[in-house]
Amino acid sequence: MSELADKLLQQALQARREHRLADAERDLIKAVALYRDAGVRAELARALAALGQIERDQRRVDDALRHYEEAVALYRAEGDPLPIAHTVRHVADILREAGRHKLAEPYYQESLELYRREASTAPLDLANAIRGLALLKSDIGEAETARALWGEARNLYAAVRVDAGVTECDRRLGLLQRGA
Repeated sequence: MSELADKLLQQALQARREHRLADAERDLIKAVALYRDAGVRAELARALAALGQIERDQRRVDDALRHYEEAVALYRAEGDPLPIAHTVRHVADILREAGRHKLAEPYYQESLELYRREASTAPLDLANAIRGLALLKSDIGEAETARALWGEARNLYAAVRVDAGVTECDRRLGLLQRGA
């Protein structure tokens, strides 16, 4: 049963890359049901997060949040901090994009705390979490905090040679400088 769910999950990820969201959603719904029946939490969490991303792609905010929050709960039960941090950051991003800044901020803080505690955190994952909090701080007018976060994210993006990230950080820092 898990083999079929694994295959459906892979098919869904490929369908998303090909912008076939309906196909991805169909396969993920089946994979989630199979993983749920098999009682495999980590795999179920991964499939729920992927389904949440499909919902997010389709601007179905509440459905996306529901799937991501269930994935977070499952990852918490597993106890592995990096998947928790990653999934919590996605919850924060969704909330921020929906204008729910006060709800988003604690999720960003938790994600950053988890990432900073773990020696095995990939710099790109940390940069992406910092970026989200920097966007939030910029949105709510906390320019000084936003500047510091954009600078930190920029350094991380530069270290892993993600030019688009460096460019965005430079642009955002420039906007904050002009607004000061």
